[in-house]
Amino acid sequence: MKRRNQAIAVTLVGCMTAAALFAGCGGKENTGKTEIEIVQYKPEAAKYFDELEEEFNATHDDIHLTIDSPNDASTILRTRFIREDYPDIIGIGGDINYSYYVDAGILADVSDYEGLKDIKSAYLDIEEALEIVPTEGTYAVPYVANAAGILYNRDLFEEHGWKIPNTWEELMTLCEDIKSEGILPFYFGFKDTWTCLAPWNSMAVDLAPSDVCKQVNRGETTFSKEYEEVSEKYLELLNYGPEDPFAYGYNDACTAFANGQSAMYPIGSYAVPQILSVNPEMNIDSFVMPAGDTAEQNTLNSGVDLHFCVTEDSPNKEAAYEVLDFLLEDENIQKYIDDQNAIPCKEGEFELAPMLDGMNTFIEEGNMTDFQDHYYPSEMAVDAQIQTFLINKDVDAFLQKFDKDWQRYNRDTIRKVQEYEENHGENQ
Repeated sequence: MKRRNQAIAVTLVGCMTAAALFAGCGGKENTGKTEIEIVQYKPEAAKYFDELEEEFNATHDDIHLTIDSPNDASTILRTRFIREDYPDIIGIGGDINYSYYVDAGILADVSDYEGLKDIKSAYLDIEEALEIVPTEGTYAVPYVANAAGILYNRDLFEEHGWKIPNTWEELMTLCEDIKSEGILPFYFGFKDTWTCLAPWNSMAVDLAPSDVCKQVNRGETTFSKEYEEVSEKYLELLNYGPEDPFAYGYNDACTAFANGQSAMYPIGSYAVPQILSVNPEMNIDSFVMPAGDTAEQNTLNSGVDLHFCVTEDSPNKEAAYEVLDFLLEDENIQKYIDDQNAIPCKEGEFELAPMLDGMNTFIEEGNMTDFQDHYYPSEMAVDAQIQTFLINKDVDAFLQKFDKDWQRYNRDTIRKVQEYEENHGENQ
């Protein structure tokens, strides 16, 4: 237990005061049934989970399910872990926090869960790659994913006869063609720093190794080397956006794109509901960011947006699996897809939103690569670093700081990786 507390405490700096108010908020009532509590981190899907909870409890006599959807679930979970107050199941994203929880021994090995057989192998591989060092077992059940690339106005493209680009050169030619028609190729909302990550991630998956962060941790390469082309091409994108992309936030960019002020918008599928709230009739489609010199380099930037993990200390693993079975029923997954414009991690005949049509081939083929920022520690504030870089336009300074800060904020992770390599060898 000491190892867990020490590992999670590292991630709690600055969070304890706010989170303490909510610690232990998932109290369990005595109903005579097996109590299963889920804490999940997507408050925007709270209505879906409330309905799911009600349906489960109405159809199960031996298990009572409680699903909490707090606004700051990540902070609340860390605090509860410190206090050894573990929910039975947590619903979180496939990012650095998941990596920390696996490393800290917070999560149970669910390799024996039969439902894993129906999960797409690409998403299971993405989960495994997030482990700080290779850890035997499976610790998450992928539920839904999202994708990032380029959203585009399908009506505008059809009206002007513009073709979907498959290479960087074709994308730059397309931008020039759009610009020549007096139309803005891209809209950006870089006032909100997190939006700077969307183009970055979707270009990096084409241009940098998918395991670049792990390679750096092993001392095999540097970000200055692997991210140079990504950085230079990002600056090229700025030439085809608004004059001051830092004057507009995410909502501004969604509104502008919805109102036809640009032909394209480099963002994730998660932006579609916001865009349609402004213009419900907008005809949106998408394509992967073609950052490379050949079409073969293209891969869909997709990661696990929500997965479910059983905690190691849950005394009711069998009941937790029954809850997971319910969550993974096709009907329930389709409801989530419809509600949140998501991509299912489960194999099956699901109906995806039409704005994902241009990405369907990549989804069906399993040609997808995780978001690079899922490996970045939050303390490093990479989104803000990218924003500063885009303002200053100094590639060398940006990458040198990236390398320096990586060593600073990943000191413990680098030590663990190198110790693992020393004990196991690079081929094991």
